[in-house]
Amino acid sequence: MIQLENITKEFKTKKGIVKAVDGINLHVKKGEIHGVIGYSGAGKSTLIRCVNLLERPTTGKVLIDNVDITSLSLNDLRKTRQKIGMIFQHFNLLKTATVYNNIAVPLKLLGYNDSEVKNRVAQYAEIVGLTEKLDSYPSQLSGGQKQRVAIARALAQEPEILLSDEATSALDPETTDAILELLLKINRELGITILLITHEMNVIQKICDDVSVLESGKVVEYGSAIELFSKPQHLTTRKFLNTISQRNLSPSLIKQLNVSGSVIRLTFLGESTGKPLLAEVSKVYDVQPNILTANIIELKNGIVGNIVVHLHGEAHVVEKALNYFTENGVAVEELGGELNE
Repeated sequence: MIQLENITKEFKTKKGIVKAVDGINLHVKKGEIHGVIGYSGAGKSTLIRCVNLLERPTTGKVLIDNVDITSLSLNDLRKTRQKIGMIFQHFNLLKTATVYNNIAVPLKLLGYNDSEVKNRVAQYAEIVGLTEKLDSYPSQLSGGQKQRVAIARALAQEPEILLSDEATSALDPETTDAILELLLKINRELGITILLITHEMNVIQKICDDVSVLESGKVVEYGSAIELFSKPQHLTTRKFLNTISQRNLSPSLIKQLNVSGSVIRLTFLGESTGKPLLAEVSKVYDVQPNILTANIIELKNGIVGNIVVHLHGEAHVVEKALNYFTENGVAVEELGGELNE
């Protein structure tokens, strides 16, 4: 659906050339929700603006449905952009226009007649839950309602792709959850492909199928949400995961617990999350597991459980216990220098 090929974006500054996006290759499949996560300054906003050419890449190609839009004429590019809706962090609403007109104005500019405009505004206001607010002004709305107006405005053009530029970062947690549920509904019921950028791991957790981790303008890790949550490879990914679950132990906690010897991270996926394997292993082998930290994370397409455990026992018996976990579908990772990562 969206294919980015060797996308680079450079900006000229007083200090020289700044490369905000550095040779990114990215594939967003039709019908999925693809998340791009990174810290401030990683190049996320520049990247997503390259998709609809609000920022024209310095080098590389942007393919939408196998068409390189960087080579299109201005007129053809306008037509293609009608397939791509976009929502922003700060809503970008017309302050002096009602909710109805905020949704209607882009349709009128595209030449739709009054009847079609009225039908579409009503349809998409209902989808986002704002039917009762059509005569209200932005100043009379909450932050979540303003974002719903922005989403309805983007949907009214009936795009095939929806770009989300930090759409929940200005919202409180409860409102964020409501907007994420709305995006899931849009993806599921309307079949719209969604590419979103965020610096919040809980956004990735709740709605994304695939994830790209961005750092210094480059993709440093890519995979399904389940892969990244269960087997993060890059340090940046592991830092993000630590913001929603205590995967690692601080030196002070290790000292307080008087931990030494075999400290293991066990990652449970799928069926293994429902098995009492820790209880069973202590019955089968002469080891005593001491749970140091544990959590379970519900993703869009599955469940990931993590337990950091200290195994007491003879080394050769501990090894057998670890093999037992592996045979039962549990990923085993011995923690040494990573304990305070």
